[in-house]
Amino acid sequence: MCPLRTSGTTPAQRLRTRYRGDGFVLRGVEHDEIAAAGRRGGGPAGRVALVSGGNRGLGLRIVGSLAERGMRVVLGSRSVRNGQVAIELLGDLAGRVAVRQLDVTDAASVARLASWLDRRLGGCDVLVNNCAVLFDDDGDTAARVDPDVVSRTLQTNLIGTWRLTQAIVPLMRERRYGRIVNISSGLGSLTSMRQGLPAYRVSKTAVNALTRVLADELADDGILVNACCPGPARLELRESPLIEASVSVDTPVWLATLPDDGPTGGFYRDRSSLPW
Repeated sequence: MCPLRTSGTTPAQRLRTRYRGDGFVLRGVEHDEIAAAGRRGGGPAGRVALVSGGNRGLGLRIVGSLAERGMRVVLGSRSVRNGQVAIELLGDLAGRVAVRQLDVTDAASVARLASWLDRRLGGCDVLVNNCAVLFDDDGDTAARVDPDVVSRTLQTNLIGTWRLTQAIVPLMRERRYGRIVNISSGLGSLTSMRQGLPAYRVSKTAVNALTRVLADELADDGILVNACCPGPARLELRESPLIEASVSVDTPVWLATLPDDGPTGGFYRDRSSLPW
C-alpha cells in the first residue's frame, strides 16, 4: 500500500508550482508523455486509470496504489481543490496523478471528463467506481425510510456508477482492453441480507446486478467487470455502530490489474468470491 504523507510546505504553496490550466502538468510530466504512456499498454505501467471519489479514504488509497504500479491515474473529485490538496498526501506519487472535476450525478460533468480522457490521454484502461453516499439513519427501516433518501442514494450509488461506466466503456472498447471495478459492500449481498440501512443496502445490491449484466455484455471486448467489498464491511462515509470501516485496497487493486485471462462478473473480498 502506498504511504500517505505530509510535508513542510503548505498544499497551496506546492500546488502553485505544479498545476497549470486544466491539470496534469506535474513535476515536469507533460500531456503528450502521459498520453504516449497510456497508448503503449502492456502491464499496469503506462495504463490510464480513473478513480471516482478519489480524494479521500479508500478512493485516495486506491489512487496511490495504482500510481505506485506505474499507472497514470485521474482522481475524480466533486471539488477540484479538495482533490488537489488530497494528492499532496501521496508524496512523490503525486506526479503520476491528475485531478479532474467529477460529479457522477451530473451528466455534463461526466461527459466533460470522458471527452478530456479521450483528447488528452488517448482513452481510459481502468475505471474504479468508488464514489458512493450513505444517507440512511441508523434506525431507518425499509418500511419507514423516506423515499427521497432512497432516491438520492440510488442517484449516486447506482445511476451515477452506471452513467460514468457508460461514458468510459467506449474508450475501453477502442483499445479492446478494460478493467471496471465496482466498489460494493457485503451489505448488498442477498444471501446475507438483513434489516438496517435499507437504501444503502438496496443500492449496493443493484450495483452487484449491474456488474453481472456488464460483465456478460462486455465479455467479447476484452473488458473485465467485477465488484468487491474491500473489507469486513466497507464504509468510511460516516461513523455507524452497524459498520466497521476498512482501508484495504488489495482486492480493488488486484481487480484493476487483472491479466487478460482474469475473472469477470465476480463479487470478491480478500480476493475470494462472495455470495451474491
